Formats: sequence, C-alpha cells, structure tokens
Amino acid sequence: MKIRFDEMEVTVLPQFKGGEKEFAANMFFDGTNRIFKGRLIPGATIGMHTHDDSCEVIFVLEGNGTIVERSPESQEETVSPVSAGDCLYCQKGHTHSLRNTAEAGDLIFYAVVPKQ
Repeated sequence: MKIRFDEMEVTVLPQFKGGEKEFAANMFFDGTNRIFKGRLIPGATIGMHTHDDSCEVIFVLEGNGTIVERSPESQEETVSPVSAGDCLYCQKGHTHSLRNTAEAGDLIFYAVVPKQ
C-alpha cells in the first residue's frame, strides 16, 4: 500500500497527550495501526505517554528537539537531543515525550505506531 501524506488532510491536535502548544499530523489509521507525518512548531511538545499496547518508531526528517524517555523498570527520565536523521524507538510498556527545542523551524518526523 502506498501512503501519500501530502494528499491527506492535516489534523491539528492542541496539547496532544498533555503537551504544550499543538501537534499537526497527516495521519493514516487502519483501525489498528497508525502511520503519520508529524510537525511540532517551536516550543511545542507531545506530552509524556506510555505505550501500553503498542510501540513507536520515529524518524526525524527536519529540525531539532529532545526526547524524554522512561522505562517501566525505572522512574528516572533520560533526556536526549534529536535532529534530522535520528531514528527513535519507544518499546511497548515504555514512556516518552517529544519536544521541539528550536527557536525557529519546525520539528518534522515520520512515526509508526503498530499495536502489539
């Protein structure tokens, strides 16, 4: 199946997952799995959330930001910078958040969230 994000409607989600500002995405959903091209404007975040029944793979296309991660074994958070070319993986049962830390320029990425 070919997915054309540029032919999809943009969905804007304010304070997504408890985050700041808004998250915009061209989103494909087949009733089980999500595949999307997302955009965070400067200062925007996807709030901390846990993947109870899925995992998530994110490939950063443009921009700079940070990912905050927390494993179920530890409540300690790890903060790492992200930039174009980075591939991020949040395992099932793990918690994460994504933030655009740039003063100018969007953080643009592809993400796949398959149910497990």
